[in-house]
Amino acid sequence: MLTLHDYLPSQNGWKARVLFGLLEIPYESRLVSIFEGESRTDAFLDLNPAGSIPVLELEDGRTIAESNAILTYLAEGTLFLPADRYQRAKVMQWLFFEQYHVEPVIGSLRFWTLTGRLELNHAMVAGKRAAAVRALAALERSLADTPFLAGKEFSIADIAVYAYGHRAEDCGFALTDYPALLAWFDRVREAIGSGYPIYPYSNDPHSAV
Repeated sequence: MLTLHDYLPSQNGWKARVLFGLLEIPYESRLVSIFEGESRTDAFLDLNPAGSIPVLELEDGRTIAESNAILTYLAEGTLFLPADRYQRAKVMQWLFFEQYHVEPVIGSLRFWTLTGRLELNHAMVAGKRAAAVRALAALERSLADTPFLAGKEFSIADIAVYAYGHRAEDCGFALTDYPALLAWFDRVREAIGSGYPIYPYSNDPHSAV
């Protein structure tokens, strides 16, 4: 059975959980306590030298790190990753966009805000907020004339960008100026369905350490 090394409050882990659910693939979950340093142990670094979650461990012991790589692996041969060369490239375009322009800014700001680390990182906050505004504006423009990021069909690109994108209000962004983005949030929620809760960092007993 596949094993997902995960940390529940992470939206990167959430991406994988969603796709596992949509594809109805059984898997074992192994939770990693990042605030206790478990992701920096030799055992975990053998799984992912970067020391981050999620990590997908295959049945034969091989591992795949980075959430969007995990999505791509799981989605191969399914409707969530098109076979058409152009459509597949568009999906990859948005997976790269998410890792360059969404997760590093909205994800970081959200983490700092919800764990009381905003002041500790104050020198980087203004730059990240400006980058987040640019990312939200790019999404608004892109979604003005298409139901999903890569075109007419829901794909792993939507799962990836939605994961942190729809949590932008957690770190103080007002989304009322982005009607196309809000409408896309609704479409993605409908496509995903229920059963994939967002776990706040306050649920982690080590989050204040």
